[in-house]
Amino acid sequence: MKQASSGDTVHVHYRGTLNDGTEFDNSAGRDPLVVTLGQGQVIPGFENALIGMAEGDSKTVTLPPAEAYGEKQPGLVHEVERSQIPAEIQLEVGGMLTATDPQGRQMQLTVVALDDAKVSLDANHPLAGQALTFELTLAKIAA
Repeated sequence: MKQASSGDTVHVHYRGTLNDGTEFDNSAGRDPLVVTLGQGQVIPGFENALIGMAEGDSKTVTLPPAEAYGEKQPGLVHEVERSQIPAEIQLEVGGMLTATDPQGRQMQLTVVALDDAKVSLDANHPLAGQALTFELTLAKIAA
């Protein structure tokens, strides 16, 4: 039976959880995720886990931060004046904002602290610094 290798396009169902069992994403009730292996379309550990799987195979892998979204980088937390954020935007700790970087790419920022004068925004991926566990089922290797 064919095993998935770099260059193959695979269809995979998945469930992602944190160490405490909290689910952060899954493909239940949706079409499987379609990934071309070797293209860097998903985090490295997820892609590497699919290599060698055959259609119908299932497995569970736990990825350290280095194989997922990396470690949290303190330099990606920035403090800005509250006045720099439009007044109509409701801010709360844990809330997400979308901003555009100098290259025109959209990025997600998490509000980590705020008061009347300043807001601290974290540009780290929300899952940075965490080990991620994925239950994977390879549904199809496209021809």
